[in-house]
Amino acid sequence: MDRLDNTIRPYAWGSPTAIPQLLGTEPTGEPQAEMWMGAHPGAPSRTPRGTLAEVVEADPERELGARAVARFGPRLPFLLKLLAAGAPLSLQVHPDLEQARAGYADEERRGVPVDAPHRNYKDANHKPELICALTEFDGLCGFRAPVQAAGLLDGLGVDSLKPYVDLLHAHPEDAALREVLTAVLTADPEEMAHTVAEATAACTRLGGAYAPYAGIAHHYPGDPGVIAAMLLNHVRLQPGEALYLGAGIPHAYLNGLGVEIMANSDNVLRCGLTPKHVDVPELLRIVRFEPSDPGVLRPEASPEGEEVYETPTDEFRLSRYVLPEGGTARDLTRDTPQILLCTAGAVRAGEHALGPGQSVFVPAGEQAEISGAGTIFRATVVV
Repeated sequence: MDRLDNTIRPYAWGSPTAIPQLLGTEPTGEPQAEMWMGAHPGAPSRTPRGTLAEVVEADPERELGARAVARFGPRLPFLLKLLAAGAPLSLQVHPDLEQARAGYADEERRGVPVDAPHRNYKDANHKPELICALTEFDGLCGFRAPVQAAGLLDGLGVDSLKPYVDLLHAHPEDAALREVLTAVLTADPEEMAHTVAEATAACTRLGGAYAPYAGIAHHYPGDPGVIAAMLLNHVRLQPGEALYLGAGIPHAYLNGLGVEIMANSDNVLRCGLTPKHVDVPELLRIVRFEPSDPGVLRPEASPEGEEVYETPTDEFRLSRYVLPEGGTARDLTRDTPQILLCTAGAVRAGEHALGPGQSVFVPAGEQAEISGAGTIFRATVVV
């Protein structure tokens, strides 16, 4: 197995302290948003044999295993991250596989440069994802029931929100949600900025259930995404709890440190809370306008001590082992590729001693034994 040297991405929303605190390093004063572990071409992990992308490309069947190559092709199908949100990420959705393939092919046909700011589809893959909290973690996930969203907006006492409140009481629910989100995102910018300012003042005054939206507005004053965010469920994860985000589900991470895993894609359609491009017609085509429970996931433990976060996605499988002091070693050998990430304590993975934030890549079929006292997250695939 190979020890990984991973890139930390300095996105503006990142916490300047959470990842350094986990790694035991000095903060730089700059945001440290994500640490990437995998073979994504944007920032592949480095190994003693070259980048992980180069290692996989040189011998896919040896590194990934025959079954994974047959199922997903000659590439590592997942990307593992440490994610540290110090400010809200953009409100966003991801396409399903069919939508991603069609959208990518269309933009390629029209000659839209892949690095163009108005490009929606950077690749032809979908991007289901899972976030598992290491600290308390706040996020938005899926639409509230329209009547609940109406009550939240109505409680602000802002006259310019009344038309949205009335729309949210209409039926059917999917049409009501679509109509309100469309109206919010296409409203006159000056009028919407005034509405958001009034709503922000009310959220700040009222606190309680409104406090998360006051915090969002602090970072994105005047952004229509502040009102769009109030249509969504707010959820606070405790350490060890997780959220699964499937295609078409609007979501945003607000604050906290977590382990994130996703299909190896960079396709994002934004709804707000961002200075970046918002393609409203394409967004409305992708969003699933249906109320849903956030569906907080808790791991299911096996007799072998593996705690698995079950999802409907095959490109990744995330689990964890909490190893007690003086416990027996665990054999993690599989015929699929694995990344093992330590998040607490001091553990051994094969010949490698790992502390918090350190990780290894385990090729398919390679013996993988872990021991020590601490927490290991295991990322692999389902074949």
